Amino acid sequence: MHAFRDIEAAAYCPRKLYYRKRDPDEEVPEIVGQRRQLAFEYGTLLDDETALRQAPIEVTPTQFRSTLGCARARLDRWAELLDPADREAFLSGRECRGIVHKRLTDPPSLSLVFAGKPPENGIWRPQSARLVAGAKALSWEEETAVESAYAEYPAYGVIRKVDIDARRTAAYREAVRIADSVDGPPARIGNDAKCESCEYRGECGAKTRSLRSLLRN
Repeated sequence: MHAFRDIEAAAYCPRKLYYRKRDPDEEVPEIVGQRRQLAFEYGTLLDDETALRQAPIEVTPTQFRSTLGCARARLDRWAELLDPADREAFLSGRECRGIVHKRLTDPPSLSLVFAGKPPENGIWRPQSARLVAGAKALSWEEETAVESAYAEYPAYGVIRKVDIDARRTAAYREAVRIADSVDGPPARIGNDAKCESCEYRGECGAKTRSLRSLLRN
């Protein structure tokens, strides 16, 4: 059975998954924990100017409040996201298991909290695969369909509702297939910008090229 984060790694790069499996006790940077904690402090951050200015956010306090305020007005399950039924909940499904940061009830749903920057729209493809993995595990436990879930980027005040649709499910299935097949180092994926930010870049040895050098060809 695969961990949710392994499905995320498989969707990002099979070689990254290989190195992660070799080093399962990877240390999580302190800033990641600090940013995730923000997802449980929205009420305080909206009401307390001092707390917001001291928080590890990546936008100005004004931008943060504006973005989070829009989420509060838009999301129909804001109250549950603010005070979820269960935090850091462990789920185990037919194919995957792992921790979801918020578990919601009636109807069953969940939220994953990401420490990084969100894309302009939607969520990143690897994170989508991880979110679907969580939704499928929750569906297995609850014996009912989970039709949507949430992705939070608290350092930016961004919360997005994500439909568990056929396209996302297909990408998740592909990530599961990759995870099932990784038992040795897959081929390098050189010349891909994603290698630049990968924590295994030095160990992997994938060769990357700058945008300028690519444009010269």
